Amino acid sequence: MNRTEALELVNEFIKSENLINHMLAVEAAMRAYARKYGEDEEDWAVVGLLHDFDWEIHPSLDDHPTKGAPILRERGVSEEDIRTILSHGIETGIPRETLRDKALYAVDELTGLITAVALVRPSKNIADVKVKSIKKKWKDRAFAAGANREDIEQGCEDLGVDLWEEHVPLVLEAMQEIAADLGLDGRLAAG
Repeated sequence: MNRTEALELVNEFIKSENLINHMLAVEAAMRAYARKYGEDEEDWAVVGLLHDFDWEIHPSLDDHPTKGAPILRERGVSEEDIRTILSHGIETGIPRETLRDKALYAVDELTGLITAVALVRPSKNIADVKVKSIKKKWKDRAFAAGANREDIEQGCEDLGVDLWEEHVPLVLEAMQEIAADLGLDGRLAAG
């Protein structure tokens, strides 16, 4: 499945702009990790884009992404891509074995935390976000409480990257590159 087809599938099943933005952020982070590891950027990006496509129809960890897998199969998504998507779900029992599996798990929660940090800035512009501001908010467990810090740390450990020296800077930069697509280019501060 190519990016255009993946985006059509996302738009078919997801109506929440925030969730679509999350999936675009994960896509960008996966593309950045593919580049880092010399892997196929499109393959990694499509998995990132699709990873939560079924959340609105299966909004529980017991069902997501397991119940979405048959839909992906019907749409021609490869078994390898489906396996990676399944591996990001905690309840699926699918182990994270490949670099791509591990990267997806590592970036998923972090993109939400970075988005929250950008949105509390007066500028609402991700270009103004620095690693040190993410680190400061990281320590405040009440801030973006839905972003599971333990999952992020486990993802970094599994991937073999340092959280603050490698992971956060790479994901932040990837998201900054698509700030306009994420609505994090300052336009929200104007209203």
